[in-house]
Amino acid sequence: MGEGKGYIRNTDEKGSISISEEVIAVIAGVAAIDVDGVYGLFISHGKELTNMIGRKGLAKGIKLQTDEGGVSIDVSVMVEMGYSVSQVGEDIQRGVASAVESAVGVTVSAVNVNICGVSLKKKK
Repeated sequence: MGEGKGYIRNTDEKGSISISEEVIAVIAGVAAIDVDGVYGLFISHGKELTNMIGRKGLAKGIKLQTDEGGVSIDVSVMVEMGYSVSQVGEDIQRGVASAVESAVGVTVSAVNVNICGVSLKKKK
């Protein structure tokens, strides 16, 4: 995502509200990294170069697609060693959908989680 070129529009009798897709991506990114067991968001720059994303650039590990049914969100993460990968994925799905729906008021049709690797636990 990260381009911020698209907008989700909510229109009613009072007028309209336009929310940048990048705002939605940041909300999804924050929700994803707040899940226990998530080491960080992940982006790939081809076969050789990969980056872990911390709190800065939260929209970069998130991809959105919008249609009449709502928004579909792809989240790419690394999981901390010692956590159940499938459980972390399910927790991300629930957390991201809940955060986006409550903050933005759009229907989340899907949250697709890509577990791209595992890492040692974060040092506190």
